[in-house]
This record gives sequence, structure tokens and C-alpha cells, in this order.
Amino acid sequence: MLDWSMIVAIAAAALATSFLSGVFGMIGGLVLMGVLLLFLPVPAAMTLHAITQMTANGWRAMVWHRHILWRILPGYLVGSACVFGLLAWAQFSPPKAWVYLCLGIMPFAARLLPRAHAPDIRRKGAPMLVGALVMALHVLAGVSGAVLDMFFLGRDLDRRLVVATKAVTQSLGHGIKFVYFTFVAVAPLQMEPATIARALEVPLWVYVMAAGLAVCGTTLAKPVLHRFSNEAFQMWSRRLVLGIGGIYLVQGGVALAQ
Repeated sequence: MLDWSMIVAIAAAALATSFLSGVFGMIGGLVLMGVLLLFLPVPAAMTLHAITQMTANGWRAMVWHRHILWRILPGYLVGSACVFGLLAWAQFSPPKAWVYLCLGIMPFAARLLPRAHAPDIRRKGAPMLVGALVMALHVLAGVSGAVLDMFFLGRDLDRRLVVATKAVTQSLGHGIKFVYFTFVAVAPLQMEPATIARALEVPLWVYVMAAGLAVCGTTLAKPVLHRFSNEAFQMWSRRLVLGIGGIYLVQGGVALAQ
């Protein structure tokens, strides 16, 4: 069971990481997952992470709804649904070390591609590919920001469009992840919320607290994002993407060495 020190740490992480993601549309989920895994078993960490990130991204999508690139959503949902169905049927999970290594390599590989071939969410077929990749990584590793971010690094993309569109796609992805780890990966005896929460070792009020703090952190980030220029936003986004990739490579290397 969670003690109060763990709850305080989780609450602080939910607020801080939602603020961080509210500014850059990334990295907060990675940090939050690391904190949750310190205190919770994997299924519980996955579901609490999903609720927190789904709320933070959903609220961020509402705040910036006028800037969402809606035309990518049909392809994104098709790609997500296909991978979800495949994973739910096979229940296959590769070693986490290999997942982290792949996550770490992909941002650096994308940087080596010629600009004409670099990933871009606006290209034909890209939304479906993104949906498939994000859904697979949500289920297999819990986070997918490093891969999703590669498709939003076009210099002509407005920072608000980037944050808003990634928010709506991530909110959907985390929602599907919650369903997977609640009803597929974990076999509840009954489909009642209290029963599911006990099986996952997290009280329902902790979910509510994390969701509320996610909304607060996202709201506090809005004026900070307004102060960024598009050039500064893209510059720091690229640095963070490569930084995240480096973290994943280290995690993968450590996991392989154990």
C-alpha cells in the first residue's frame, strides 16, 4: 500500500510533469513514469500514468483546441486500433531493454535523415504510422513521446499547433493504454471500479488527485508557452528529443547489463 510520503511524491510529480509537458508537449510523461515505477508495480504504474497523462493531455487539447490539426486523427486512430487489436490478441511483450534501446536510437536516426525524408505528421500515411508506433510503445514501454516528437519537428509548424495536436493524440493513446492494462493485461474478477482499483493497488482517490493536479500543471503552463517564439520552441524541442533518446539508451544499456 502507498504511504503518505509516496503519495506526496506522486502528487508533486503529477503537477511538475504536467507543467513540463504543457510547455513543450513532451518529456513530462517520461519523468512521471520513472517516478511511478519507484513506488508501484508495473500494471498500477501504467494505469495511474495513463489517467494522469490522459487528463493532462486532454485538458491541454481543450485549452489549445483551435490549433489542433484535426485531419490527422482518422489515420492515427486506425493505426492505434490495429496495433491494440494485435497486442490484445497476442499479449506479446518484448524485453523492456530492447524497447528502450529502440526508443533511444530512433530520435538520433531521424536526425540523420535528409530533410526531404525526415518524418512529418502532415505527409501521406504518416498519421497511421504514428498511431501504430505510439500505441505499441504505450503498451510495451508506457511512454512514446520520443517517437511522437520526431513527427512534429518541422520548422514551419506553429508551436501551438504542435502542442495541441500532440495533446489530443496522446490523450487518446493513454486512454487506450488504460483500457489495455485494466481489462487486458490485468484480469479483474468484476468490472467494478473499486474492484479494479484494489487489483491494481491504487485507491480511486489517488487517481482523482493525480488527474486534478495534471489539470493545474497544464493550466499553469499556458502563459509560459505564450512567451516562447516558434524558433526557440523548436530549438529546445529538438534538444529535449535527443536528450530523451540518450536517457532511453542508458536505460536500455543498464537493463541489458543486469
